[in-house]
Amino acid sequence: MKNNLLFRKTLAFGVHFFTATGSVWGLLAIYAIFEREWRLAILWMMLAMVVDGFDGMLARWTDVKRYAPNIDGALMDNILDYLNYVLVPVIFLLQANLLPAMLAWPAAFAILLTSAYQFTQVDAKTDETNDYFFKGFPCYWNVMVLYMLIMQMNPWLNLFFVVFFSILVFVPVKWVYPSRNTRLKRLTLALSYLYGIIGVWGVIQYPNVPGWVVWASFVYVGYYVVLSLWPRKSIQLAAE
Repeated sequence: MKNNLLFRKTLAFGVHFFTATGSVWGLLAIYAIFEREWRLAILWMMLAMVVDGFDGMLARWTDVKRYAPNIDGALMDNILDYLNYVLVPVIFLLQANLLPAMLAWPAAFAILLTSAYQFTQVDAKTDETNDYFFKGFPCYWNVMVLYMLIMQMNPWLNLFFVVFFSILVFVPVKWVYPSRNTRLKRLTLALSYLYGIIGVWGVIQYPNVPGWVVWASFVYVGYYVVLSLWPRKSIQLAAE
């Protein structure tokens, strides 16, 4: 009995340690950015996303709230998400000159401030009774930066998207939480993993990312937007 309890506690603390490694990948990404090693920075950023994509599932599986109750996993997750989904991509935007020079810093400040608001809303994430959604744009700035870099988008167009999505933070539209989604759950998880696999393979090829990788990824982006905005009852009927 005692051995089993020790094993469960070890697993629970191990999951928290796994989550905490996101800080290491974030720091390594920042270092690579300042060294202008874009490909390496992308790989560290994607590793941080992989950790974030699996730590919640592992936390529920190991029941960390019961076996490691003195650590606030949700708080740790939010801190590391702000680092890897907001701060790291903002530094990337500035160092890679992805924005118009005269407006780069104001745009960076806008991302930091609006994201701080997004992360601290008490209802930023809905619970199981509301199918697990993010309220307002869920600060996928790291994903946005990857598209901007790989597609070599015009800095003014990049600025437009920064302004647009910063505004969307305050628009109370609900966006699907992919790893905890209950709407077309199996299809969503399958497409999410496929999107991730194709994305990882694609960015490994940087700066020679095949064009089809980018356009294929937009299929998932379109699915995500439609799933988020489509009325819940309509999706339930379709699933039945």
